Amino acid sequence: MAELIAIVGESGSGKTTSIRNLNPDETFIISTTGKRPGIKGAKKKYQDFKIEDKKISGNFYQTSNIDNIKKVMNLVDKKMPNIKVLIIDDFQYLQAFEAMARVDEKGYGKFTDMAKHAYEALKTGMDMRDDLFICVLTHSENTGDNINPYYKIKTQGKMLDTVITLEGLFTYVLFTKVIQDESNNVQYKFITNSDGTCTAKSPMGLFDDRLIDNDLNYVIDTIIKYNEE
Repeated sequence: MAELIAIVGESGSGKTTSIRNLNPDETFIISTTGKRPGIKGAKKKYQDFKIEDKKISGNFYQTSNIDNIKKVMNLVDKKMPNIKVLIIDDFQYLQAFEAMARVDEKGYGKFTDMAKHAYEALKTGMDMRDDLFICVLTHSENTGDNINPYYKIKTQGKMLDTVITLEGLFTYVLFTKVIQDESNNVQYKFITNSDGTCTAKSPMGLFDDRLIDNDLNYVIDTIIKYNEE
């Protein structure tokens, strides 16, 4: 069973740039929007995924179609043993694009389908090989108010919230946080455990601090060391 990590936050809060220190030779990105990560050398490090003459090349694939996502995930699982980290970027658009494409449909069937497709992507990840980390980068939503905010993984409709709590499928749920120090320098952090304002969680003793740098490579290395102790 692969390890599932959720990185949750608003646009521009450091989700995608958190992959900057990952080894691209061991990393594969599925992007629902087609946006490459905003890091130096992204086009060179993450080139388009292709299969030509039965040879696989590239480590960046754009699709928001659930069937294509599952096919590529299974290829990574079975045919690309060098890949140790699979990123699903902008996961929320898996539902959002389908919602817009089916906006004229009446009834609740489309919401059932959207929930099913989001679950299928995560279930496929759970069933992948043990040496893989599946990192789902997705938006947050405030289900509280401005005075008493409470942030969770953003979903479309109510089904995923009432039938399956998405956070429950992840062992690690890290929320992004942007802070300014006394010199007005902006810092991008991960929240490792909830302070009552979000659904962040990680196993007891995994991280020494509630706020850590937004560095997925550090997060994965820390998890590996923790599991080997």
